Amino acid sequence: MTVKTTNKFWNPLGALMAVAIIAASPTASSAQQQQNLEPRSAEAREYDSCMALARRDPKAAHESALTWQLKGGGDAAIHCVAVALLGLGQHGQAGQMMEELAARTEKTRVALKSGLLGQAANAWLIAGQPWRTEKLLTDALRLVPRDVEILLDRSIARATLGNYWDALDDLNEALEREPDRADALTFRASAWRRVDALDLAEKDIEAALISRPDYPDGLLERGLIQKARGNRAAARADWQRVLDIAIEGPLTEAARRNLETMDVRSR
Repeated sequence: MTVKTTNKFWNPLGALMAVAIIAASPTASSAQQQQNLEPRSAEAREYDSCMALARRDPKAAHESALTWQLKGGGDAAIHCVAVALLGLGQHGQAGQMMEELAARTEKTRVALKSGLLGQAANAWLIAGQPWRTEKLLTDALRLVPRDVEILLDRSIARATLGNYWDALDDLNEALEREPDRADALTFRASAWRRVDALDLAEKDIEAALISRPDYPDGLLERGLIQKARGNRAAARADWQRVLDIAIEGPLTEAARRNLETMDVRSR
């Protein structure tokens, strides 16, 4: 999934959509981390075992969780089914299940409800429904205003929809709370670039790379900013550095595609 764009060079907000898979898992950030559905004793062990299996072997976890659900596993079993479905690539179904879990969770259980909303939102993002993601994250922010992780996630959804100014609002708020976050600075640099504010984009990306000089996401974005500036050699160097240091995945694919596109255009 990529951000709406007329630029044929790959945007890191698109490349980083894969990060949402991790964010929707039970080992993610504070806003989307594993939520304790409060099983006790043997049920607690069952839940922990099921979630661990979901990360190792989603297919086996899905079958096990369905059996557990039939035996009365309740919401804990349903949550494990949903996480297993994420691992199986059934993001829409997982998002629906997590959304339903969140809907029947009492508002007084703020951490649990907001976490489930965040998980559902990220599942829908990967499923290609960023408008649904934005709504769910807005609901989550009503429960936990100014939560940085949720703000960052909503900024990605808004950027995916092409709403870069709204994304910038979220990123500005997130960076007011955590000004040195390299990921937030990189996201904001990308958003500034998309509204043709290259000076601001450069300022943010350099700040991100001062704190993390070999941050692959930042290097990918700096290459795009350099390309927009007409500095092809610098862009090439940044993208090549991503290939040298990053694990194979969406970021290296984006860097490789950008290099290939540049080579085609230079012929």
